[in-house]
Amino acid sequence: MTMETASFTGIIRTLFWLIFIYYAVKYFFKLFGPAIFQSAVKRAEQNIYQQYQNNQQQQQQTQQQQYTAPKEDKPHEKKKVGEYIDFEEIE
Repeated sequence: MTMETASFTGIIRTLFWLIFIYYAVKYFFKLFGPAIFQSAVKRAEQNIYQQYQNNQQQQQQTQQQQYTAPKEDKPHEKKKVGEYIDFEEIE
């Protein structure tokens, strides 16, 4: 087995490509980033609007259903266990 060593030109070439790719990606994001962000915001806005519409329809359906008032039970009298007597201390 032979071990290969990195050459100076290979390192320079790799650094050049890394820097080139970094600036190319940065440039493309600067160009297309606002458009991508704007489309994502529009999609989110549409989803929120649809959820709002669905909630409104559900609320209207529940309001249209007849409302039945709960039965009012007569309050039960408490059982009288005994009479309360207040004792006073005698000196």
